[in-house]
Amino acid sequence: MLRRLYSWTVDLARTPYALWALTVVAFLESSVFAIPPDVLLIPMIIAAPRRAFQFALVCTLASVAGAALGYVIGWQLYDTIGVRIVSFYGMEGAFDSFQGKFNEYGTWAVLFAGVTPFPFKVITITSGVTGLPFVAFMFWSLIARGLRFFILAVLLWKYGEPIRNFIEKRLGLMFTLFTVLLLGGFYLVRFL
Repeated sequence: MLRRLYSWTVDLARTPYALWALTVVAFLESSVFAIPPDVLLIPMIIAAPRRAFQFALVCTLASVAGAALGYVIGWQLYDTIGVRIVSFYGMEGAFDSFQGKFNEYGTWAVLFAGVTPFPFKVITITSGVTGLPFVAFMFWSLIARGLRFFILAVLLWKYGEPIRNFIEKRLGLMFTLFTVLLLGGFYLVRFL
């Protein structure tokens, strides 16, 4: 099943719809969706390495636009929508204590979460709830997401074929590692 899912993603990366799919996933991941855009970005770059920087740019801009939506959800819609998102991920208690610490390290949190597997939507919503200055939030979101996606693009562009071979030979291990990193990010949110 994992091999079929990987093949489907690589095949999607070669279609004209790939860029739209990446845009939607990157946008939604920053505010409501649990799956990071790397799931599409990596196979897209591997399938078309000459377009690596275009993919990274689209992913960055869509992710930052989604971050703005997450900020608005926290700022204006937390009581109706934001609380449901936080509840969906089972982070109600952690969110309250995290929110208290957030103001102290807000811009660092945006930078950290934007570059790591930490669930970025938690930071975008928290930034809006706590009133982190919007311009600073957008600036650091752009820097963080740009770093994350462009570093990935450079590495895959330069070392794409060996990385592709490594991934394909060790698909189960790579999926496990990805899942551990994703769940580790959610674990950090619960216990901060």
